[in-house]
Amino acid sequence: MPPFQPPAPPSGRSSGGLLQRGRALLAWLWAQEGSHGQRARGLAAGIFCGCFPFFGLQTLLGVALASVVRGNHLLAAAGTWVSNPFTYVPLYWFNYRLGCWLLGPGQGWPGLDALQAEGFTQLGWSVASRLLLGSSLVGVALAAAGGWLYWWWLERELRQRA
Repeated sequence: MPPFQPPAPPSGRSSGGLLQRGRALLAWLWAQEGSHGQRARGLAAGIFCGCFPFFGLQTLLGVALASVVRGNHLLAAAGTWVSNPFTYVPLYWFNYRLGCWLLGPGQGWPGLDALQAEGFTQLGWSVASRLLLGSSLVGVALAAAGGWLYWWWLERELRQRA
C-alpha cells in the first residue's frame, strides 16, 4: 500500500481542503492492509495490552505484540483504547478482584488516596500480583472475544457483498 499522501489543497478555499484531507486520511485508515485474520489479530493484540495498567506503554506494547502475531499495527494501537480515562477504574478494579478471587485476598486494596500519594510502585507484590494475574486473564478473554467478533464481522461483510 502506498504511504498516505494528502491531496493538494484547492486554490482559494482552505476549509474545503481541510475536509478533503480529512476524508483522504479516513479512507487511508479504513483501507489498511492485511487479511481478515491479520486485522483481527492486530485488534486482539491491542485489546490484550490495553487490559494492563502500564500507562503510557500500552500502545507500544500492543504494536509490538501485533508484530509478533503478524497483526495490523494501527488496529493494535486502536485496540488499546479499551482502557481509557472512563474505563480505568472499573477495568482495573475488576482485574484486581479477579486476581484476589484466584490468589486469595492478600493485603487488600490500599485505596485511591494511598495510590495517589505513594504511586503504583509502592503497592507491593501482594497487590501487583493480583492485578497482573487478573489483567492477564481478562486480557486473554477480551482479546479472544474482540478478535473473533471483528473477524466474524469482516467475514459477514464479505459474504454480503458477494
